[in-house]
Amino acid sequence: MSLPLLPTLEELLHPETQPESIRDRVAASTDELDPIRLFDMTWRDAGGGVDSITLPSAMTGVAAPIVVMSGRRFPSGSHKVGPAYSCLREMILRGEIRPDGSTLVFPSTGNYGIGGAWVGPRVGFKSLVVLPEEMSAERFEKIRAYGADVIATPGCESNVKEIYDKVAELRADANNRILNQFEDFGNYRFHYHVTGGTAVELARELGYSGIAAFVSAMGSAGTIAAADRIKAEHAGCRIVGAEPIQCPTLYNVGYGGHAIEGIGDKHVTWIHNVRNMDMLVCIDDQACLEALQLVQEGHETLAEELGLGRGALAHLKDFFGVSGICNVLGAIKTARLYEFGADEPVFTVATDSFDRYPSVLERLTANCGPQTEDVARRRIQHFHGADTEWCQEGTMAVRKRWHNQKYFTWVEQQGKSVEELNALWEPSFWHALADEIPGLDEATLALR
Repeated sequence: MSLPLLPTLEELLHPETQPESIRDRVAASTDELDPIRLFDMTWRDAGGGVDSITLPSAMTGVAAPIVVMSGRRFPSGSHKVGPAYSCLREMILRGEIRPDGSTLVFPSTGNYGIGGAWVGPRVGFKSLVVLPEEMSAERFEKIRAYGADVIATPGCESNVKEIYDKVAELRADANNRILNQFEDFGNYRFHYHVTGGTAVELARELGYSGIAAFVSAMGSAGTIAAADRIKAEHAGCRIVGAEPIQCPTLYNVGYGGHAIEGIGDKHVTWIHNVRNMDMLVCIDDQACLEALQLVQEGHETLAEELGLGRGALAHLKDFFGVSGICNVLGAIKTARLYEFGADEPVFTVATDSFDRYPSVLERLTANCGPQTEDVARRRIQHFHGADTEWCQEGTMAVRKRWHNQKYFTWVEQQGKSVEELNALWEPSFWHALADEIPGLDEATLALR
C-alpha cells in the first residue's frame, strides 16, 4: 500500500503555500475521512483567518487582551491531531514504518488519542488508543467513530502510569508501533513551528508589536512548545505553564486526581523544555468546570451583569472545553501577576470545544445542582476574582528541580539514560530540534 500525500509543517503553518491542485482538492472535499484533509491540519481557515477570540475585558477583569486560538476546526475537532500526524510523519521519514497492516498505539488522556484515531487510517494504518476509563463519554465515542480500537485503563486524567504499563504490554507485539506524545519530539516540533508560528503572525495581524506571555496547561507539554518559537522572536515573552491545584506536580511534587481533562498527568514530560519556562500557575479544577458552565449556559447573566452583547456571547457559545477554560483562568492570573496593560496581549489556546463535554456538565449539575441565576452570578468571580496565589517563579533553581523530576518517570521507569536526561538541560538541544524542521520538510516533499 502506498502512502498518501503528506503535508510539511511549513504547509500547515502557511496553507497558502500548498500546491494549487492540493488546495483545490481540500476545498472541494466534504468528507472528513478523506486523506487529503491531512492538509487541513492548520490553524488557518480557507480565507487565511485564524479561529480566535479576544475576550472582553468586562469578562476577564484585566486590561491585558486575552487572545485565545481555537483548535476546534482541525480535523477531529482538536489541534492535537497535528502532533499525532507529526509523530507518525517522523517515524515514516526515519524508515521505521510503512503502511503494512501495523497498528499505531496512541497513549493519551483524550484529544491526542482522538487525533490518532483520525490520522492513522488516513495514512494507511490501524489505530489503537489507550486512555483512562474516567475520561468523558464523548471522548470514547469519537475514538470509536473514527474506526479505532480503544483500551480503557484504570483511573482518571492523572493516571498516566497506568497508561504506560498497558503500553509496555502492547509493545511486546511487534505489530504494534507506539507513538508516545509525552516523549516524541514530533509533538514538540509541530507546536514550535505551526502553533508558535501562527501565534506570532496572529499577534502581528491584530496590531500588536509582540506577545507579553503565552500560557498553556501541560498535558504532553506539546502546546507550550509554541512559546519557545514566540520567545525566539519576542525575547520578552513570558512562558507560563498551568497545572491543577489538585495535582500540583511541578509546583511541589504533588499528586492526585483532578477533573481538567487533557492536562496535569502527574509527571514531567520528556519533551517539556522546562528551562525556558518563566512561571507556573495552578488552577482549581472545580473553578474550571463551573466557569465552563457559566460561559456555555449563563449568557443571560453575562449580558445583565457584564454588559456583554449578543455578538460577544455568540462567540463564546461552544468555543471552550474544560482545558480551554483552565488556560483562560491561567492567562488572567498571569495578566494580573505581571500587571500587563492594554498593549500587552496574553496568548493561549482552546485545545478543543464544548462538543466533547456535555456529559461533564451533566455530572457537574448532578453533583452540585443546577446553575441558577444566583449561582451564575457568583461564578463570575472565577474570572474577576482570579488571584495570584498558587504561582511559582521559574528561578534557575526551580527550573532545575522541574528538570530533575523527569528522572523518576523517564530514567527509572521508561528506560532513558542519565546522559539523555542531562542533554535536555542544555538550550542547544532544543535549538537543534527546531533546526531539523526544514530538513524533515524537504524529506516529506521527496516522498511525493
